Amino acid sequence: MELYKVRIGTSGYQFPDWSGIVYPKKLKKKDILSYYAKALEFDTVELNYTYYTLPTAKTSLAMLDKVPEGFEFVIRSHKDMTHDIWKDEKEGVIKKNEAVFKKFYEGIKPFIENNAFGCVLLQFPYMFFPTRQSYDYLSLCKERLPGIDIIVEFRNKAWLRQSAFSFLRENGMGYCIVDEPRLKRLHPFCPVATSDIGYLRLHGRNPNWFHTSKDERYDYFYSEDELDELISQIKEVVLKTNKMYIFFNNCPKGQALRNAIMLKKVIGIIKELNPAQKFAMGWKD
Repeated sequence: MELYKVRIGTSGYQFPDWSGIVYPKKLKKKDILSYYAKALEFDTVELNYTYYTLPTAKTSLAMLDKVPEGFEFVIRSHKDMTHDIWKDEKEGVIKKNEAVFKKFYEGIKPFIENNAFGCVLLQFPYMFFPTRQSYDYLSLCKERLPGIDIIVEFRNKAWLRQSAFSFLRENGMGYCIVDEPRLKRLHPFCPVATSDIGYLRLHGRNPNWFHTSKDERYDYFYSEDELDELISQIKEVVLKTNKMYIFFNNCPKGQALRNAIMLKKVIGIIKELNPAQKFAMGWKD
């Protein structure tokens, strides 16, 4: 595998239940991102707070000060850009949300201007179906984020069709490969690339996905055998793209961070764990 193309990280980096498990108990909140990037040697992170709160230039600049040169931020879009978008869903009428896109773009500009920007993840909900209105909205998203690399994540299995992949390719939008529970309604694992950027998002395989809490939904730890299998299945995607992002979203109890370290070691990015990585893995000398 062309390792120079691959960047591995977690979907978010700051969670209360990571303290004392994968992060030292005494690590201050203001130092977490720096520890993640420098001590744990991650070169990318997928920012998820931006789904709930629009990013600001001030916050983005503060984050830039905490990471080394070469670190890349991937930013998940705000919920008003992907989830709360319909004025009349039955009629396919979209809310006027141009202002949200403008504020979002202004908030992430420091990453772009400082060469620390990867792409934007548009993660749509399960109830986002492949209708003409949905395709039109995807085109609108592209127009409202000019010059931005966009990755689209679908949750509904109905999007698993060649016409959807063709649409993404024609519009220069990337496809997010997902690994999640093998439930018939969810979008299945499909190693496909539709742009120059490959993207894999690992949600875990907890079968208790529907009608449960978020923490339980993503409570899962990948075995080394499962990671080996996944890597063998995405090799072609790595070959066909200029860059490959892999993010673990199985965040409860620090499992995402541990799996990210495991995967880096499995594919050879890490040869030997440093003390911080050993602590995160729960290893004792």
